[in-house]
Amino acid sequence: MPTDDPPLAHRRLANYAWAVLGFNLLVILWGAYVRASGSGAGCGAHWPLCNGEVVPRAVAVATRIEFTHRVTSGLAFLAVAVLMWRVRRAVGVSTAARRAAYAAMALMVTEALVGAGLVLFEMVAQNASIARAWWLAAHLMNTFALLAALVLTPWWLAGHAPPDRARVRAERRWVAPLLLGALLVGVTGAVTALGDTLFPAQSLAEGLRQDVSETAHLLVRLRVWHPAAAVVLAIGAWWCAGYATRRRPDGAAARPARWVRIAVVTQIALGVVNLILLAPIPLQLLHLLGADLTWLALILLGASAVSQPRVTSSA
Repeated sequence: MPTDDPPLAHRRLANYAWAVLGFNLLVILWGAYVRASGSGAGCGAHWPLCNGEVVPRAVAVATRIEFTHRVTSGLAFLAVAVLMWRVRRAVGVSTAARRAAYAAMALMVTEALVGAGLVLFEMVAQNASIARAWWLAAHLMNTFALLAALVLTPWWLAGHAPPDRARVRAERRWVAPLLLGALLVGVTGAVTALGDTLFPAQSLAEGLRQDVSETAHLLVRLRVWHPAAAVVLAIGAWWCAGYATRRRPDGAAARPARWVRIAVVTQIALGVVNLILLAPIPLQLLHLLGADLTWLALILLGASAVSQPRVTSSA
């Protein structure tokens, strides 16, 4: 909950920051579509150019898909740069919102570098190497860190209390494992999605046989870990939501706790349907969106749990 009513300029800046977050979520989903559609090599092993051209003249569908992703990624980069500049002008040097905006800009740079590496080292299209799985894991972790910075910027601009050192020390024993667990589930999800793309099953029974087959590709055999990890995380997140609420009788964690519980239930349901329907691309994208929103809810739950006590106005 807001500690006080922020200035109008801060509220407007927060609205812009929320819009930047939303646009980045769309870019992330389109990036997943690039992978799921096998279009990652649409611009060849060229970066930042596409097939050696600034604007490709090729009409191949894969080229259009990949080039669109690069253009929107560039726009997202500029949007975050503008956000950092505006926050720098609007808030003080030592504010949490300013640090979050700086972190978002730095993570946008590393996001671009990881994306460039995927292309230049040809970790795209039908590449089924374990090295590609490691690249995807690094990409996922950087993306999650970027989303965390992007959601905390408007959260703090809107007047929510920044972290309190004493509360950080007291609550980190459950906040840190919860967020690390969410990162692990995200990584296993990225590997599972890659396995589904490269080695699609024709039926649920066939997919389950592949998962336990000693002759199946490692990316296929790793798929079994994702649903197990997701269930464990969902149980842990549900418990942490209640624990955070009890630890904050001032109500600071109440809304994020509700968001976490809604998100984990929805995400588990999407995962079950995704498994049964053999991971069609639209459902993969919806499942990814659910994962991103769950991560954002967990970040805000953690931020609320370690925030400074709410300021109450005297009568």
